[in-house]
Amino acid sequence: MSERELIDTGTDKRYVRRDKDGKFSESADVGRSLSADARQHSKTKKPRNEGDKGD
Repeated sequence: MSERELIDTGTDKRYVRRDKDGKFSESADVGRSLSADARQHSKTKKPRNEGDKGD
């Protein structure tokens, strides 16, 4: 799985993942993503920039 990267368009901030061809495969709004990460307590450790993949 590729790392999430932050895209800032000036009006919106999103976390995105790219597939092997460099196209966007997954996108999430920063506000929703951060609040979802805070609600969940992961049982396992994940690599850097993959916090949304916790157990």
